[in-house]
Amino acid sequence: MAGKRMQAARNAVDRKAVYSVTDAISLVKSNAKTKFDETIDIAVNLGVDPKYADQMVRGVCNLPSGTGRTVRVAVFARDAKAEEAREAGADIIGAEDLMEKIQGGFMEFDRVIASPDMMAVVGRLGKILGPRGMMPNPKVGTVTPNIAQAVSDSKGGAVEFRVEKAGIVHAGLGKASFTQDALEANVKAFVDALKKARPSGAKGTYFKRITLSSTMGPSVAIDTNLALAE
Repeated sequence: MAGKRMQAARNAVDRKAVYSVTDAISLVKSNAKTKFDETIDIAVNLGVDPKYADQMVRGVCNLPSGTGRTVRVAVFARDAKAEEAREAGADIIGAEDLMEKIQGGFMEFDRVIASPDMMAVVGRLGKILGPRGMMPNPKVGTVTPNIAQAVSDSKGGAVEFRVEKAGIVHAGLGKASFTQDALEANVKAFVDALKKARPSGAKGTYFKRITLSSTMGPSVAIDTNLALAE
C-alpha cells in the first residue's frame, strides 16, 4: 500500500520541471497522504564551500507561521536569569547540575540557550552538544542576555540553519496541515534569511537549487528565480 502511494505521489510530480513556490507547496501538500501530519522540509543547495570560513552559512530564522512542533528548551542560567527562563516557558533550567546531567546522558531537549556568564560551564559540553548542532552560539541567538526572548522565539517558530559539507541547508518549515498561505510565508521567510546570511566569500550563483518535500513524499523543485523575486 505504501509503495503504491509513493509511486502515485512520484507520478504527480514532473521530476524535470521547476515550480513556483505556490505550486510546489500545493503539490507537496497534496502528496502528503500518510496518517500522521507530515513535516514540510526545504533543502537549498548553495554555491558555497563551507570548509572555508568566509563561505560558512549559519543563522536563525523566525518562521511567521511557526514550526508546528513542540520544541523542548534547556536553559543554562542562574538566579534572575533562571527565573526569566522559567517565566518564558523553558522546559529545563540549570547550571552545573544540568551540565552533569547531560554528561551523564540526559538529552531530553531540542535546543540549548545560555546566558553569557554560563559559557564556561556550557563549554565543557562541546563534545556532546557540538556534534548534535545544539551548542549555544551568539550568532544564532542562543547565547544571549535576553533569555526570555530567546526562549519565546525557540518555542514560537525559530529554526536554526547551518550549511552542510556539500553546501546544502535543510530545515523543517511546518506541517502538511498548515494552510497554503502559512507555508508560503514560512518559505519566503526562510529564503530571505538565507539571502541575508550570504557570506562574503560566496561567488557566482548563491542559490543553485531549492526543493520542498514532505516526510514521506517526493521532492519538488522550485524555480529559484521566482522564489527570489517573491
